[in-house]
Amino acid sequence: MSKLVGKIISIGEVQVVSEKFQKLEFVIETEDQYPQKLQVQLTQDRVEIMKFYKVGSVVEVNVNIKGREWINPQGEAKYFISLDAWSISLKGAGEQKPKSIGNIEANFQEDAINQMNNELEDDGLPF
Repeated sequence: MSKLVGKIISIGEVQVVSEKFQKLEFVIETEDQYPQKLQVQLTQDRVEIMKFYKVGSVVEVNVNIKGREWINPQGEAKYFISLDAWSISLKGAGEQKPKSIGNIEANFQEDAINQMNNELEDDGLPF
């Protein structure tokens, strides 16, 4: 597991690879001394989490680094690496909890409860 911090510079469209697999790729530019542009992917139901973010958002992304081998037609081994995001949060969001990509429904419920509590507190009633 690794954490990346940077600004989202592009967000792709959801790609339906097969009946059982979909992904969404986005690119962040890191805040390092020598900034890097890194492509990260969300897969399966995790693609839904991106609707909380937009190009320009500065985020912290927790990723798993995955590698795989492919043998080309000439018999040569080629290796590929992917950065699979499992949580994303706005950088400097204070007490905001990261959106857990594996538990989107719970986050929606938590957001709805927080919004209802805020509305109830502001109703002007003394009790």
